[in-house]
Amino acid sequence: MDLGISGRNAILLASSRGLGYACAESLAREGVNVVINGRTAADVETAASELATKYSVRATGIVGDSSTDEVQQELINACPTPDIVLLNGEGPSPKGFSDISNADMTDSLQRSLTAPLMFLQRVIPGMCERKFGRIIAISSAMVKSPNPAMSLSHGPRLGLTGVLKGLSKDLAQFNVTVNQLLPERFDTYRQEQMAQLVMQFRGITYEEARAEQVKSIKAGRLGQPNEFGDACAFLCSAQAGYISGQSLQLDGGSYEGVF
Repeated sequence: MDLGISGRNAILLASSRGLGYACAESLAREGVNVVINGRTAADVETAASELATKYSVRATGIVGDSSTDEVQQELINACPTPDIVLLNGEGPSPKGFSDISNADMTDSLQRSLTAPLMFLQRVIPGMCERKFGRIIAISSAMVKSPNPAMSLSHGPRLGLTGVLKGLSKDLAQFNVTVNQLLPERFDTYRQEQMAQLVMQFRGITYEEARAEQVKSIKAGRLGQPNEFGDACAFLCSAQAGYISGQSLQLDGGSYEGVF
């Protein structure tokens, strides 16, 4: 299916690897020009080069922490009129609630709540003026199934969920949609990191830790990054203009709730 977004322009935060890169690749396959971002120059350069070569789109790399004003401005300079924006950022490591410091929470709020909203302030007026915009935030399945060890992750993201839902109501009249993707376990470096932590904490092997990850998913497997990227691309499509303010769970059927 032609998604009707060929020639559009996208800025994707934290997209040089993992689920962010999967979204960038799915969009590039549809003919979208992409601005790739990440903290490691080699990863950013490789990602941008691969996408430009494979899909014949314009792929620009911006290295740096997208939670800072300086890097956010660099992203806008690289793509002054984005049609699509992906909000993303690496989540914090697990930490017991009683061990969370004021500095921990302040940093997490800045990275996962304040900074994404400040970036949206830069791009939303232009989207409304052009009567097209697709805003996607990569959140977490734990937003709907909280775990106290991940409070630094799902706490700020729950705040972001509320703000984005409110924004979606105001922006719908301009054909600007706002949606979230809530991933559970996908086969990326993030799950490899989590398996390493479980190994150290519980004294089990890497293989055992990975097997436990798979066992926790009703589908009996980890999600594949391309599945996630394609879901993102559809929500950015011309056909998805009537879908806004939603949080789409991609969890292999693991969520126990109804809503």
